[in-house]
Amino acid sequence: MKKAVLWDMDGTLVDSEDIAVEALAFAMKEAGLAPPRDLKERVVGRSADEIYRYLVETFGLRADPGEWEERKHHHYFRAAGALRGYEDAIRSWRRLDAAGVRQAVVSNSDRAIVDVNLRAAGLVRPGLITVARNDVLYGKPHPEGYLRAAYLLGVEPHECLIVEDSASGAAAAHAAGIETVFVPHSHSAAPEGVRPLSSMQQLEEQVLALA
Repeated sequence: MKKAVLWDMDGTLVDSEDIAVEALAFAMKEAGLAPPRDLKERVVGRSADEIYRYLVETFGLRADPGEWEERKHHHYFRAAGALRGYEDAIRSWRRLDAAGVRQAVVSNSDRAIVDVNLRAAGLVRPGLITVARNDVLYGKPHPEGYLRAAYLLGVEPHECLIVEDSASGAAAAHAAGIETVFVPHSHSAAPEGVRPLSSMQQLEEQVLALA
């Protein structure tokens, strides 16, 4: 039985990736840039600061970092009413919580986005452990966020299981030395060494050693 489950947020617990990409595309158009058709594939899993650098280097973005984030947030929060948690993932979260399994959320999104998304998913509660991009020096694929979450939960990395949906998150998990699974609703193929779940029930069985 695993003592803790560390969850990615966007695309794993919350159906937010399309909203985030759409907000990014609107912001790019306002800045006079043409979003590529494969924008989602280019940015999913990346942190905001990494995406900013990518846009500066690849598309010639000239906006100040602070101004750019405000512009993106404006479009994102306008669409926040459409945010939803993935029902199967939220159900597994609640069942693991009821079984006494410690859980945390580790995201490449900043604090404002994390709070809005988890509120939309109905997961905000006192004492919830979350690690946003603002809370660490390095975002995914660096392992710092996941290692910090394990520390805050009071468990060792080998006692954890990470639930992810992106290659960047899987790389962070691998670097942290923590076993990782991919949610069945992931849009990305699970990298080598990461087991894709055929259902979220498999996660519950693995964590609770029911299988």
